Amino acid sequence: MNYEGVLTKMKTELNDTVQYYLLFEQDFLNVNQVLGKQLAINFLNFKCLNCQLQKKIFANGVCYNCFMELPEMGPWVIRPELSTAHLGKEDRDLEYEKKAQLQPHVVYLANSSNLKVGVTRKSQIPTRWIDQGAHEAIEILEVPNRYLAGIAEVALKQHTSDKTNWRRMLTNNLEDLDLAQKREELKQYLPEEVRDYYLANSRELEINFPVLEYPAKCKSLNLSKSPFYEGILKGIKGQYLIFEDGHVFNVRKHEGFVVSLSIR
Repeated sequence: MNYEGVLTKMKTELNDTVQYYLLFEQDFLNVNQVLGKQLAINFLNFKCLNCQLQKKIFANGVCYNCFMELPEMGPWVIRPELSTAHLGKEDRDLEYEKKAQLQPHVVYLANSSNLKVGVTRKSQIPTRWIDQGAHEAIEILEVPNRYLAGIAEVALKQHTSDKTNWRRMLTNNLEDLDLAQKREELKQYLPEEVRDYYLANSRELEINFPVLEYPAKCKSLNLSKSPFYEGILKGIKGQYLIFEDGHVFNVRKHEGFVVSLSIR
């Protein structure tokens, strides 16, 4: 079987085990069905997901010019506390920023490799947790805009991490944590402005990933440096493909890369 097209992050579906899909212009692939098979990845060229030109990808699947101009690439995306739409202040495009920022957001705890705090739009649950490779997660707050979620995250990350250790996540080197208890312990550090939004009764969600075998060590694939790779697919976790020889491929980091895939 052969597929060709521009990579975008895998679409996911939460079932007993997460289902993963690669979507192309004319076709799609249920990646779970490739487990245990030989998968070859061949990098052909770049294609910016915004302007569609064959320009080198800078970040998030787009070229440098698009990254610097698109409203959805503004600094408030990575740092929610920089959101200003609730004040009527524009960063790049106020109408877009109002739609994106002035909607319910959740502050959560997740366990991917270690305890971490994060922020996402409510509509992105559980997708955000799946994309981070979290095998368990729980909501802390639900707030009406991105700014409030941001200041809560800033306060909480003084007391717990806001990063995932991708190597630990992909080797399944995990801690067993009581997220409900951790949430209660962190409650005291919440800013006054968000304490009324605390979700005392939210329940922990457990997520199972389609992995046949975890590697003892892992090495990241970079198609810009090594444009061809072939190996036996052993698992999918977060936005990573895990191969038998320990190589791991971050699909999301390769958005905007045009590839051909061969399965046998």
